[in-house]
Amino acid sequence: MKKNNMLTRLVTLLLAAFTVLTVTVMAAGVGSSDDPLVTLSYLNETFLPQVLRAVDEKITERNTQLAGALSDQIRTDAAAFERKYGAVSGGTGEMSGTVDSFVVVTLAKDQTLCGDVGCELLLRTGSAVCVANSSPGLIDETTAGTIYNGDALAKNHLYMITVTERGVRATADSTKILVRGTYAVQ
Repeated sequence: MKKNNMLTRLVTLLLAAFTVLTVTVMAAGVGSSDDPLVTLSYLNETFLPQVLRAVDEKITERNTQLAGALSDQIRTDAAAFERKYGAVSGGTGEMSGTVDSFVVVTLAKDQTLCGDVGCELLLRTGSAVCVANSSPGLIDETTAGTIYNGDALAKNHLYMITVTERGVRATADSTKILVRGTYAVQ
């Protein structure tokens, strides 16, 4: 970045010096070494510091703009990531989320995971039972069967919620379930 700034300063300085010299020669018509219009000391002590200060101000202004744009992009991307992959804790031990790919949700004993229609679940570790207030409970996509309220989930079987107010309750500590779709843990 410093190399780029130095190159920018050098190019700006050369262009400014060339412009001043061109204007001076054009304004003076014919000059002599006895009567110069612009002295070297003026260029070194006054003009050059002014040009460098103006270049520094522009670089600082541009860096500020870029830093603001980067911060905004980071906030936008972080919010999109949280919506897509993250479960948000409400501080009361409840979590919820909507995910497009599977995420691991860890349930303590007697915690219930309820999902919306289309939510998919896969029991990895621990044990859990189906929670449903009517039939059918969950669809076992692995066997093309149905499980009902209170039935145990089989490990590594993919289940789908096809009716609202369905879910699973952990019957062991540290039950891990892969979840895809909209869900809430209570």
